[in-house]
Amino acid sequence: MKKAELPQDPGSLNKYTKEVCYVVDETGNYTTGLSSGWDIKISALDVTWSDIDNKTSDAMQKVKSGEVSPLFYYMQLRVMDLEIMAAYTGFWQWQIKRHFKPSVFKNLSDKKLQKYASLFEISLEELKSFNQ
Repeated sequence: MKKAELPQDPGSLNKYTKEVCYVVDETGNYTTGLSSGWDIKISALDVTWSDIDNKTSDAMQKVKSGEVSPLFYYMQLRVMDLEIMAAYTGFWQWQIKRHFKPSVFKNLSDKKLQKYASLFEISLEELKSFNQ
């Protein structure tokens, strides 16, 4: 692709980042160029973010209805899974699943809850009160 043909279609991430691409300059040499994106990639990212929004909304409803603890919501919001949470908190995956139960969550010590709060970059009080 020639440098002049590098796509510059505006997308949801173009305010935050640009992608480095290898292109051919005017003299025929390979060089790098910055692209703000192109339509196909933008569409794929929009579908992905829409899916994340849906999962987060579903998780919010499950927390409000008492099906799961706020940990499940924050896991969805931060686009994490059990493996990532286990790696950062030091808890086993089965423990985290157990902590998703509201009855277990409300009895967790502040020390354990602080590990989760730090992971989600929120305060301990935000995690405990969960007013969303």
